[in-house]
Amino acid sequence: MGLLRIATYNIHKGVQGLGPAQRLEIHNLGHAVEQLDADIVCLQEVRRFNRRQARRFSHWPEMPQAEFLAPLGYSVVYRTNAFTRHGEHGNALLSRWPVLSHQHEDVSDHLLEQRGLLHVVVQWEQQLVHVIVVHLGLLSGSRYRQVEQLKRFVQREVPAHEPVVVAGDFNDWGGRLARPLAFAGLKAHHGLPLPTFPSRLPLVQLDYIYARGLQVQRSYTPQGPIWGRMSDHLPLISEFRLHS
Repeated sequence: MGLLRIATYNIHKGVQGLGPAQRLEIHNLGHAVEQLDADIVCLQEVRRFNRRQARRFSHWPEMPQAEFLAPLGYSVVYRTNAFTRHGEHGNALLSRWPVLSHQHEDVSDHLLEQRGLLHVVVQWEQQLVHVIVVHLGLLSGSRYRQVEQLKRFVQREVPAHEPVVVAGDFNDWGGRLARPLAFAGLKAHHGLPLPTFPSRLPLVQLDYIYARGLQVQRSYTPQGPIWGRMSDHLPLISEFRLHS
């Protein structure tokens, strides 16, 4: 089997800037996702719709953002995490390979943050791969509890002999979640951190791709100033081979 390239990207709802300086970046993000050339793209902060932004920006896409960003021929799975006054947003997965099933689990830890995980089963050549897209909470205690819920979910929903990838925005300052995830057999790339935030001057790694049953070949972030404009995060890409 060849390489399986997986990317994770927090797209900041397709809009950058504050107040009157806000600008619509969703069209540039569409080109960016295509340039990643990933087999599977895990997205966070994806709008299904937002009435206020649609009124503000004349070129706001008519279709939901996940469908708008999907390269031609990719399957799209989206599930809402958060319901707001003007719309809703959540996690999405775009796949070059066939999607066999998907489900969503609420992992909200308190009333001020609505969080969820998206579980998608993809057929990569002759191999089933489970992909879980996450966006964990801003509070340290919440993240630890959400990781414990994630571990229970994997144990319950993913057969022990099938590969699983957990990717997304972990909000994990300092990589403190690596140890509890390792107890579930989930490991990220080895080596130096790959800073993904803030995108204009990346200082910390908040975005990770963990895997069990797959061997990482390399992990990297794209380079160039344009990537600092489209979102407050950089995308992270990992390439995997099946464990022999």
